[in-house]
Amino acid sequence: MRIRRFLVISALGLLSVGCVNQDKYNAMRLERDGLRERLESAQQESVAARTQAASWKSQNEQLMAGSGGATALVANLQQQNSNLQSQLSDITAKYNDALNRIGQAGPLPPQLTNELTTFADQNPEIVEFDAKRGTVKFKSDLTFDSGDATLKPNAVSAIEKFAKIVNSPAAAGYELMVCGHADNQKVSAPTMSKGHKDNWYLSSHRALSVAEALQRQGVAPKRIGAVGYGEFRPIASNDTKPGMAMNRRVEILMLPTTVGETQTAAVAAPATEKPAVEIKRNDESMNK
Repeated sequence: MRIRRFLVISALGLLSVGCVNQDKYNAMRLERDGLRERLESAQQESVAARTQAASWKSQNEQLMAGSGGATALVANLQQQNSNLQSQLSDITAKYNDALNRIGQAGPLPPQLTNELTTFADQNPEIVEFDAKRGTVKFKSDLTFDSGDATLKPNAVSAIEKFAKIVNSPAAAGYELMVCGHADNQKVSAPTMSKGHKDNWYLSSHRALSVAEALQRQGVAPKRIGAVGYGEFRPIASNDTKPGMAMNRRVEILMLPTTVGETQTAAVAAPATEKPAVEIKRNDESMNK
């Protein structure tokens, strides 16, 4: 009996120990499985993070590369623009210098300059004199009616006075280039009906009117040339009415003579002789 009881107790003890060990094992296995799941989750998160980081890095590199390219492009364009601006300034300066020197060998003689200055001072409402360029300017708004090329009476009177100076010994060595100019406003239908098809025609016809008036006052036609520039050589902005008025003008340039004749007195011109006329059409390449 004692032996049997001992065996039963021993068996119960072993069963008890086995149950405890199994519970620990199960607990450890659950803990292990949990750790494994967390590890796998952490690994997945790590992979996702690395992938996202790599993507951000790639995007950043692309942005940096694009920014660098854009910066380089902008810098290149700015340099090109600077070069073009420099070239444009140089060309503009040369053009203006050439324009200011057209037909000029130097300032007019003091006596002629004084006479022309006095003439302009006595007729300030219609005439201006530029001593530096040797140019007498008749203001179109007081010289002609709007859209017309017929001289007004006050303009005829002023041209008579100017012709006396031109026919004097002091001016004998100079020719006259009569240059008509207009603003950029398109001519009206009534103006076109008079034969002034556009501003080029109108400016040319006005230059001819002044040239013919000088001829009638005894200025030799061989000393006179006429040209119309239309709206293509403005001296002020056409964005304002005062600027447009300044651009409507007839300029007479005093140029050293090339006809090989020194004239000391007024010579009546034959009725059939006409002043020389230069027909000059500005093409599309010319800036307005």
